[in-house]
Amino acid sequence: MKAFCFDVFGTVVDWRSGIAREAAGFFSRYGLAGIDPYEFAAAWRTLYQPAMEACRSGKRPFTRLDILHRENLVVALGNYGVDVAQLDTNALDQLNTAWHRLDPWPDVVSGLTRLKQHYIIAPASNGNIALMVNMAKRAHVPWDAILGAEVTQAYKPSPPAYTRMVEILGLPSKDVCMVAAHNSDLHAARECGLSTAFVARPKEHGPQQASDLEPTEDWDIVARDFDHLADLVLPKN
Repeated sequence: MKAFCFDVFGTVVDWRSGIAREAAGFFSRYGLAGIDPYEFAAAWRTLYQPAMEACRSGKRPFTRLDILHRENLVVALGNYGVDVAQLDTNALDQLNTAWHRLDPWPDVVSGLTRLKQHYIIAPASNGNIALMVNMAKRAHVPWDAILGAEVTQAYKPSPPAYTRMVEILGLPSKDVCMVAAHNSDLHAARECGLSTAFVARPKEHGPQQASDLEPTEDWDIVARDFDHLADLVLPKN
């Protein structure tokens, strides 16, 4: 393998805690103390796939994730009975960019820094370029390149999201390893000829998480975390 490409939301960063943290501040500012920030983070996230499916299905042109997130934010707040028209637009925009300020899991920076010594490392995310760059700058994530939906003009798990990424890297499909905490993402990548690596993130959805706790297929690599992934694939001295 020559390159490792990573799912980001859930695999690289803890989106649930980061969104809940910023939502809590927003709710406090506007006197919305009755909304649980973790519940809200999950509710906002549930609108993610349907919004992308509209682009995947051709019902709307490809639209970058920042815009989809902003539309979904209005819907999510409305579902909690919040009159968005009464809120400051700049504050809503700031909350929307909470996705740019998510924290990586503790093993991410050290593991990626080690992998970078021998392999190309890049996000294979549905996030847009500005989101990925801002996140990486803040969290010191050492990507070699920013890949993903805005580059490929396709949202995972649509096949072009993987095949165009491979074409951009100029590598054979099997030389590119998709790394994800989501079995469905790896299944789609394998169908496109990529190698696969599963890294479980049992806290992604909180203490009641019931999915993706273990690999559901015989992936090429199964690792505990990114440091373990580096241990498995880096040359031994």
